[in-house]
Amino acid sequence: MSSLKDKLSFSTIMLWAGMFFLYVPMFILIFYSFNESKLVTVWGGFSAKWYGELFRDQQILDAVWTSLRVAFFASSMAVILGTMAAFVMTRFSRSWGKTTLSSMITAPLVMPEVITGLSLLLLFVHMADTFGWPAERGMLTVWLAHSTFCAAYVAVVVSARLRELDQSIEEAAQDLGATPLKTFFFITVPMISPSLMAGWLLSFSLSLDDLVIASFTSGPGATTLPMVVFSSVRMGVSPKINALATLIILTVSLIAFISWYFARRSDKKSLPPAM
Repeated sequence: MSSLKDKLSFSTIMLWAGMFFLYVPMFILIFYSFNESKLVTVWGGFSAKWYGELFRDQQILDAVWTSLRVAFFASSMAVILGTMAAFVMTRFSRSWGKTTLSSMITAPLVMPEVITGLSLLLLFVHMADTFGWPAERGMLTVWLAHSTFCAAYVAVVVSARLRELDQSIEEAAQDLGATPLKTFFFITVPMISPSLMAGWLLSFSLSLDDLVIASFTSGPGATTLPMVVFSSVRMGVSPKINALATLIILTVSLIAFISWYFARRSDKKSLPPAM
């Protein structure tokens, strides 16, 4: 009886309830992506025709390609900006400039996306009127906007790692003749590379999923995937959206499994051999 009570503890029940709440809708969505009927809530038989319809929809394919390009470039720029900001926040002495920078970096984390998108829209319009650039809103403005708010998340992740870093290693490298720039790229960057990768993946996911900021800063030639999905949902959910969501879920699951596999292999290699 005691073992049964341990298995049916409150934390275990909450764990399974949470997993049920999170994953059952995904399984239902995957199941209905093979629905023959045009109505997403009425089962009309098993069919994979909506996957073919999805790959023949040029608007969705263009939106996927645009979102992937924006997310890749935005996450790469966010890692650069966020790492620089994190280095300033953790390594420089306290001053009013450091406090101001820290507040400005963390502001997008708590600011509503509507406010962020509207402020960036006004900034781009004012710059176009004053300097003539950007001439029109498009993929460039979406990239700049996503880089801006994703850099805040990277800064938080990287700064947490920099605070735990042993600075004596960097000091030893400089004592041996390495310049501060060389020490940063050959000593600091390899030690914080897991946080850089985590920040890049987080930024990629946030950029790929963003709707509000992209709606404010995009133009006619830069329609992202969330914008296409949102516009199609307002006119009625198409089974093609179920097929698209299923492919995204499978891709994310595959990437997560590969990451878990390589992390498990690295952990096994780091462990000492059993006696």
